[in-house]
Amino acid sequence: MKPQVLDSVAALREAVAGWRAEGSSVALVPTMGALHAGHMALVHAARAEAGRTVVSLFVNPTQFAPSEDFSSYPRSAADDLAQLAEAGVEAVFMPRVDTVYPPGFATTVRVGGVTAGLESAARPHFFAGVATVVTKLLLQCLPDAAYFGEKDYQQLATVRRLVADLDIPCRIEAVPTVRAADGLALSSRNAYLSTDERRVAPALFRVLSEMAAALARGGAATDEVVRGVAALEAAGFGHIDYLAVCDAGTLTPVTRVEGPARVLAAAWLGTTRLIDNVPVDPAG
Repeated sequence: MKPQVLDSVAALREAVAGWRAEGSSVALVPTMGALHAGHMALVHAARAEAGRTVVSLFVNPTQFAPSEDFSSYPRSAADDLAQLAEAGVEAVFMPRVDTVYPPGFATTVRVGGVTAGLESAARPHFFAGVATVVTKLLLQCLPDAAYFGEKDYQQLATVRRLVADLDIPCRIEAVPTVRAADGLALSSRNAYLSTDERRVAPALFRVLSEMAAALARGGAATDEVVRGVAALEAAGFGHIDYLAVCDAGTLTPVTRVEGPARVLAAAWLGTTRLIDNVPVDPAG
């Protein structure tokens, strides 16, 4: 059965109200489309836990800087809808830009703490755009739960913080990163990689995994970051925006891992920026 395709907030709220009247729980999976297996893992997790599922397809302009790839970002609405129909999704929210940001729109949501550093250092505009659009989507749909991937770990932490701080009545559920057989984290931007770059790309996960293992054995974060940068450069990566070891909850940098932590990186292959992260568990 094809999902309902909704393009207005009123239509979305009407659909959700109908499901609520039937006693169904509601899940939201926010995406920017160009769906791949990583997105579909979020959809399947939502479908397994909720009575009804809404997937949003919206390439959010406010999280792109003027120099970034908003206009060229992969878009594949017909294929996305076919995948969501096959998965049994009940509704797809596909608003226009002027629906999300109507004339006169003048409000921005900014989250502190977990947004400091990492992605913000290279993309200072990014999290205000993400926080604003996610807040809007959660209030437009008012789901019981919303599903986000661990690949965008700082984004996940940001959404958790804003929901807690703004008392938005929604659970935020994390879904583990989905990877290709060679370890590369799935991303819509992987389509930008050339054949040679695609062969190099799995080195990012390999290096982060090696760092995480060394850190769990008691290695010093500073030493492992130096080794990691050298290994990425030797593998063929260009500029490295960041390579950091952070507390898994607060995302503050740590010098030695004594509790749950995360190794996070953003690095360039040619004109493609790849991000990834892996957990560090000193307990084993």
